Amino acid sequence: MNLALFDFDGTLSSKDSLGEFLKHASSKKSYLFNMTRFLPYFALWQLRIISNSKAKERLFSLFFKGANEEIFKQKAEEFSLQKLDTIIDEKRLQILREHQAKGDRVVIVSASMECWLKPWCKREGIELLSTRLEFTKGAFSGSFATKNCHGAEKARRIQEHLDIKQYETIYAYGDSSGDNEMLALAHKSVKY
Repeated sequence: MNLALFDFDGTLSSKDSLGEFLKHASSKKSYLFNMTRFLPYFALWQLRIISNSKAKERLFSLFFKGANEEIFKQKAEEFSLQKLDTIIDEKRLQILREHQAKGDRVVIVSASMECWLKPWCKREGIELLSTRLEFTKGAFSGSFATKNCHGAEKARRIQEHLDIKQYETIYAYGDSSGDNEMLALAHKSVKY
């Protein structure tokens, strides 16, 4: 049996799903206000003073801290099943489907959030390893429940979830430096 590992944003999708979800889940006024509040953290991330993970967690906190869990997850599922298809790169999705047709185990490994990737993955019959948000007492805490599934964390999560030695050939598809450690696990890797 072979294994095919796919990044999502920029690999299977033509746009970053995070930005699209923020627009979907917020009013235009709220989106602009929160993006303005995020600018100092974006600058700190660009200057490498804070990590990608810290900046991303802060972004989610600014937008959604205290959000009702049920309503938030409903918006995420709606986005997943109604909007994700509009940003999917059909040629790359076809590569994924070819792996499925051959009987390969297919896993998406993404720094994006489980809440909006899982419904789409479930519909498509694809396993998912991704970042999860923390909800306590029915509301978003403002923090992640897992480490951001990016860079070395992608490789760690793959190896925690799978015995990669059991696969004859491992394929990996990615598009950014955040995928390098995942790509390094593969016998055959493609970087777009």
